[in-house]
Amino acid sequence: MDYILFICTDPAAPEYVQADDNIEEWVAEMDARGVHERGDRLRPPTDAKSVVVRDGQVRVTDGPFAETKEWIAGYDLITCENLDEAIEIAAKHPMARFGKIEVRPAWPMGLGGERSAG
Repeated sequence: MDYILFICTDPAAPEYVQADDNIEEWVAEMDARGVHERGDRLRPPTDAKSVVVRDGQVRVTDGPFAETKEWIAGYDLITCENLDEAIEIAAKHPMARFGKIEVRPAWPMGLGGERSAG
């Protein structure tokens, strides 16, 4: 099953220390395990646009859809046997120490109703 790891900032987390950021090691380990599909950093919320269509009109606003001190700084797409494995992988990500990781199962198009996270 595919899971998205949303890499989030967290104002309450310990200060980021670049020397302790072992993201290259994490990616290499996950690639070797065959679970890492892809991932990347995201530009900050100041570079974001929100798009909605209402009454046939496209509306574009600056910034993210929600005002918050936390924001999504990146993502990783992983393929795991179950949610427990996805959580174990997320816990090894360096940003679990400096921010937080939201683990969310992907919901493939065409599947209706609620779906168990495995």
